[in-house]
Amino acid sequence: MGEPENTIEIGQPVDEADRDGEQAEPFNFAEHRRTAVEEYLRVRPRYEGFAGAARVIVDQALRSAGITVNSVEARAKDPESFGVKSATPSDDDPEAPKYPHPLHDITDLAGVRIIAFFPRDVATIGSCIRKEFEVLEHIDLSRTLMQQERFGYQSEHFLVQLSRARTALPEYEPHRDLIAEIQVRTILQHAWAEIEHDIQYKSAITTPITIRRRFMALAGLLEIADREFEAIQDEDKRLKEQARTSVAEGVLREVEITADSLRSYVDGRVGVDARTTDFSYEYAANTVRRLGFTTIDQLEACIRDYDDDLLSRIAWQRRRGPLSRFEDMLLAGMGQVYVERRTDVPQIQELFATILARFKDHGVGIGSYDPQAARSLETLI
Repeated sequence: MGEPENTIEIGQPVDEADRDGEQAEPFNFAEHRRTAVEEYLRVRPRYEGFAGAARVIVDQALRSAGITVNSVEARAKDPESFGVKSATPSDDDPEAPKYPHPLHDITDLAGVRIIAFFPRDVATIGSCIRKEFEVLEHIDLSRTLMQQERFGYQSEHFLVQLSRARTALPEYEPHRDLIAEIQVRTILQHAWAEIEHDIQYKSAITTPITIRRRFMALAGLLEIADREFEAIQDEDKRLKEQARTSVAEGVLREVEITADSLRSYVDGRVGVDARTTDFSYEYAANTVRRLGFTTIDQLEACIRDYDDDLLSRIAWQRRRGPLSRFEDMLLAGMGQVYVERRTDVPQIQELFATILARFKDHGVGIGSYDPQAARSLETLI
């Protein structure tokens, strides 16, 4: 009797035997995806709860650290997106899945995204994350993209779990051993990431040279813009502190009128009212600018001889708020110049004229200070 046709000789590799006989069936990606989604849907509520809990922790940590961000978002991965990812072919073998065990292998089932304003905030937020979570992995995406010669713009990703101390608490115990991905990026980095999905070319090597140059120029512009916004914030902070110090010391000549410097001046000159909003000072700063004032010393020259409390009681029979009393002083110090520049509404001009008449009746001297004329005189001198 002859030997069977498919006999495997000792020492012959199994895969060679398969090639000699029946070939193995190709991997069924569609079935793999379907099964993965079914399994994920059963546990997705857990990841929704975990994402929400992680967001609360992040929010509290940022507030405690005094970090202001644009937004903090949390989500459990969309089932459709999970299915697509679970059926991704392996980088090494396109006939095999990249994620053989999707629920275990895919680590962004719960996600938190933090959109910061400035690059330095990204590093500070990273420190908060390390303090509040057990960090399993930290990825600086900019380095990864450079190593893979892909286009993109930097952001930082953290894979985290809740600490043992936190999961010992009843409200966090259901999230024990779950993994979340926390993304941290600036607004401009986020803008790049959002439009990257529509960019056809991912690899610098396969991109036409003209498009490659434009990609690199854009990435450079975004990085410069991020740094410049940060520098502007630093300069704004420096100027505000300088103006406050100058106002406090009575050195007013070089202090430009802004909402912040006007607040400092009015607080010291007229009085503090915690109920007055930032918007009110912004509006008041715009008003005095339209009247022709540019520096705080001009305001002082205009109102230095007036008693704000007395003017308020003469005009309104009561003591009004600091900004209102400040405007009464401007009206008295500028007289008709104030009326003409403040408004072109006849009824309001008549009201101002009536108040000026009351001031005169009570012996208040009405001035005619014109900051534009004063500035012109200073230029001539």
